[in-house]
Amino acid sequence: MGPLRRLATLMLLVGFPIAATQATPTPAPPPSQSATAQKAAEEEGLVIEPTELPPTYPRAQYHVFFHARGNYVPVLHWRVEKGALPPGLTLEESGELHGAAQRTGEFQFAIAVRDSGNPQQAVQKEFTIKVVEAITMVWKDAAHVNGNRIDGSVAVSNSTADDIDLTFDVKAVAQDGRATEIGYQHFVLPRGTAAMTLPFGDTLPRGTYSVYVNVVGEVAKHNVIYKQELKSPAPLQIIIGP
Repeated sequence: MGPLRRLATLMLLVGFPIAATQATPTPAPPPSQSATAQKAAEEEGLVIEPTELPPTYPRAQYHVFFHARGNYVPVLHWRVEKGALPPGLTLEESGELHGAAQRTGEFQFAIAVRDSGNPQQAVQKEFTIKVVEAITMVWKDAAHVNGNRIDGSVAVSNSTADDIDLTFDVKAVAQDGRATEIGYQHFVLPRGTAAMTLPFGDTLPRGTYSVYVNVVGEVAKHNVIYKQELKSPAPLQIIIGP
C-alpha cells in the first residue's frame, strides 16, 4: 500500500471528509431581445394615445381618434371622466372625438378608457384643448391725430388652416354721427399668416372722431364667417382745417 492510499484510509477511519470534484454548471443563455420586448408588452397596461390634442378655433371641424396600446382585451370603451369638452365637441364610446367648438377658451378634462376583460383594466389621462380666435387683430400703431389727418395701423393674424377672404374697413365717426371711410382693403389672407400690418389714414374736417376698425373673414367652403372689431380708446380731435 502506497503512502497516499494509506493516508486516505486513515482519514476515512478518523472521520475527515474527502472533497469530491463537482462539475461547474453552465449558465443559461440570456433571453433574446424579441423575448424581452414581448414580456415587456405583456406586463404593460393600457396607455392612452395621442399624448396631446391639437388646438382649434370656433366653428372649425375637429376630428381626433383616441386609441390605446399595451396588453388589453378588446373592445375598448371611452368616456369623459371629469371636466368638460369645449361646447360643440362630442366623445363617442368608440374613442372618436368630433364636432366644431362654439367658443374660444382653454378646456381641461380627463378621458378614461376601459377594456372588456374580467376584471376590467381602466386608465385615464388629462388633456387640454385650446380654442383660439380664427382671426386676431391688435393695434400696431393706434389711431392718432397727425395734423389734419387720422392715421394708424393694425396687425392681423390667421390662425386657421384655411385661406380667408378678408374685408378690412376703417371708419372715423364724428360726434354728429357722420362716418368717413379712412381705410379699406379686400384680399385673401393666407392660412397661418402672423401679424400682417394693415395701415389706414386720411384727411378729415375739423372735429372730434372715434375710429372703428372692422375685419370680416369668410371661408366659403366651410360656410363660416369670422369678425373682429377695434375702437379707438378715446375720442380724437382734429383742430386744423376748415
